[in-house]
Amino acid sequence: MPELPEVETTLRGISPYLKSFIIEKIIVRQPKLRWAVSPELMELSNVKVLTLSRRAKYLIIHTENGYIIGHLGMSGSVRIVPHDSPIDKHDHVDIVMSNGKLLRYNDPRRFGAWLWTENLDEFHLFLKLGPEPLSDEFNAEYLFKKSRKKLTALKTFLMDNAIVVGVGNIYANESLFLCGLHPQKVVANLTRKQCILLVDTIKSVLAKAIQQGGTTLKDFLQPDGRPGYFAQELLVYGNKGKPCPKCGTKIESLVIGQRNSYICPHCQKKK
Repeated sequence: MPELPEVETTLRGISPYLKSFIIEKIIVRQPKLRWAVSPELMELSNVKVLTLSRRAKYLIIHTENGYIIGHLGMSGSVRIVPHDSPIDKHDHVDIVMSNGKLLRYNDPRRFGAWLWTENLDEFHLFLKLGPEPLSDEFNAEYLFKKSRKKLTALKTFLMDNAIVVGVGNIYANESLFLCGLHPQKVVANLTRKQCILLVDTIKSVLAKAIQQGGTTLKDFLQPDGRPGYFAQELLVYGNKGKPCPKCGTKIESLVIGQRNSYICPHCQKKK
């Protein structure tokens, strides 16, 4: 699934082709995605795009009439292509622009979404989201306070969008390894010093992943078709049986919250 750096990379890639241009129409070939495509999108025409932004893993296209909200789901991707580009069977949505380009959404597993709202502040999917991980609001004191009296496993806690958005499986694994913290550590036992290290590391890992264009493991490609290069930087994720880059111990995997986790049993002792 595309995580925050992949969505941010996508946002930066598509923005120059949408911002300040007119949406001529939106073509919906398959309305049955994770949620039904909002009917307002099928009726949208000749509307100017003001800007684009991101909230968690959602793309937000700000128009003069309201907001188009896209989610890539498990296997979704978007491309900027000419109007006359051939159509693939999994090309479900086209946002046709006035500049001869269109934003094409492809999603083999159909777990993504394309929705519409006229009030972003009251959009139901955003109401319970935590702070952005690269924002000042996500800081060590915030994390320390949120972790008190919670018996949750640390990795599960970090992947809870009500705590902080966008720290997905890949980047949670990498951050915990760099901090020397076991993913099953009880979050109530985090010290302030560990919270400082963890927040700083998460911000650094995500910023570096964005700089590298995200991580291509299976489905993600940048909007221009290029892969994300952060996969070359991964220290533990997907590296079961390989030597730890710090100590040489073989990396192990375990399942936490139905997600694969990767640890060095020497560098990340459970304590």
